[in-house]
Amino acid sequence: MGIFDSGYGGLSVFKKIAREMPWYDYCYFGDNARAPYGDRAPSEVFEYTKQAVEWLFIKGNAPLVVLACNTASALALRRLQQEWLPEHFPDRRILGVLIPVAEDIAKTARPGDRIGLLATPATIASGAWRRELKKYLPRDCSIIEQACPLLAPLIEGGYGNNEATHAILKEYLLPFEKRPVQSLILGCTHYPFLLSHFRSIFGKNTPLFYSGESVVHALKSYLIRHPEIECCLSRDGTKEYYTTGDPAEFRKKAEQLFNI
Repeated sequence: MGIFDSGYGGLSVFKKIAREMPWYDYCYFGDNARAPYGDRAPSEVFEYTKQAVEWLFIKGNAPLVVLACNTASALALRRLQQEWLPEHFPDRRILGVLIPVAEDIAKTARPGDRIGLLATPATIASGAWRRELKKYLPRDCSIIEQACPLLAPLIEGGYGNNEATHAILKEYLLPFEKRPVQSLILGCTHYPFLLSHFRSIFGKNTPLFYSGESVVHALKSYLIRHPEIECCLSRDGTKEYYTTGDPAEFRKKAEQLFNI
């Protein structure tokens, strides 16, 4: 199974998937040399994501690839599934991280709820989260979006526990103080690294939704419903990691940020 992210954030999703389903073989691909994707043009995100998925299909021999990246899921997934995959790899599949989270929020959302969304500028601009949430939420729910251009680069740089990062996060969360939300989506796979910061600001009563747990449950369900894909997944319990950046730096950050 292939797991793709623009950098390190997808390791948080990968870790949960591998822990819940350790019998499969996994190939993680991080495009660290071109990260972050959050401020790139949609055409660039699509092209880079396509290149990574194609590499995982061919070199990684993956019948299924999970885009463990909100920006790639928002800007590239639909087009890859509808246009590129049928022509080039009709027997392979690509899944994203947006729909599983939207489905989980819908289980507890009530009419009139306000849902907060923090994400990269590119993800917000794509409108993909709003489009998917509208499919699942009660009709009169409102979505309050906030772009956070600095968070992912700070986390990638190893400054997640820095006081300055906490101050920047508080600034991004000001719109939610003026219009309190009933749920908050951490719409980037990097953001769960700041969970303690979010909790210190929001307290324990505001539900936080992010990709890890939601994707694991959705992936399990998908594999049950699609045995033709599940039977093609190899089962030696191996884990391989690839990066377009510096392997030594990748290893260091994976250990520091995610204890991998």
